[in-house]
Amino acid sequence: MTEDYFNPAAAYSPAVKVEKEVNSVRAKLASAFKADPGELIFTSGGTESNNIALFGTLSGLKEKGRIITTAVEHPSVYEPFLSMREHGYDVVILGVDANGCVREDELISALNERTQFVSIMHVNNEVGSVNDIDKLHRLVKEKAPWAVFHSDGVQAFLKLDPVRCDMYSFSGHKLHAPKGVGGLFVRREVRFSGGQLGGGQESNRRSGTTNVPSVMALGAASESYIASRKQNAESMLSVKKRLYDNLSRIRDVRLNGPSLEEGVPYILNMSFMGVRGEVLLHSLMDKGLLVSTGSACAARHRGKNRILTAMGVNGERQDGAIRFSFCPENTVEEADTAASMIEDSLSLLRRFRRR
Repeated sequence: MTEDYFNPAAAYSPAVKVEKEVNSVRAKLASAFKADPGELIFTSGGTESNNIALFGTLSGLKEKGRIITTAVEHPSVYEPFLSMREHGYDVVILGVDANGCVREDELISALNERTQFVSIMHVNNEVGSVNDIDKLHRLVKEKAPWAVFHSDGVQAFLKLDPVRCDMYSFSGHKLHAPKGVGGLFVRREVRFSGGQLGGGQESNRRSGTTNVPSVMALGAASESYIASRKQNAESMLSVKKRLYDNLSRIRDVRLNGPSLEEGVPYILNMSFMGVRGEVLLHSLMDKGLLVSTGSACAARHRGKNRILTAMGVNGERQDGAIRFSFCPENTVEEADTAASMIEDSLSLLRRFRRR
């Protein structure tokens, strides 16, 4: 920010040096995803990547056909899909099973000769369920080989093995890079009109001055995460299991989503019957424990939780749902402390509820 602050789109030599550094990060990230550097577009994060994946694909098509997604997608996928109904597209929302994974039979039934775009998330951000993207990609291509298959990989990038798809979104802040940087992989064979127009940056697929400090930070964070991926996963799973074991001993507590081993190591969703999730959240916040009741991008929208509803989790169990997320810096000792805080808050809040 203070030395190599030159615009990589400029022609003078210090700017060319910065451009080479940006492209070095591009190459390392592409290699980790088993892609070519030219297939990676830097963006401002997952929301932009998900939006331009859909709109940048459809804008290059003459006909308005069928587009398919699931009921548990992140708002940055779900809301753009719904908006396309107003523009004449046939929008299909697939159901999920009790774990939050897409129903393959529904996907197969929904695919037809008019299918243009399919988007299915890799890892669900609220319950941690993992979709078999390689298999889903194969199913789509067998029945609709011309359709573009996109996956929201924000919760999975570099944490899980690379997958086969036409387009894949990711965000840097899930790897401890700064907020406001991410990317979209677009396979070369995909017809893609790109995102915002202007100066022609990112090979004319996403105009705008390159956010060099954030891209470089993304590269550093990614290198660190890749080097410790196995240890990170083992550490987070230990914390997740410890917290679950502690909480499962409390009465009227239920796990939402996949089993501990089937889900990712860094997300745990549990319901605490007899209290409202929002009330428990604020009680824990006063103790210094920060949790959520769902996606941060949907936190200000009150009402039913769309993801849990799609999974069949309703009523008191949905009302009392809390999402815990972990990073490699968390410890099992913190899991013990957190469980103690939760038990204290539950004891107090449940007494008031009974009155």
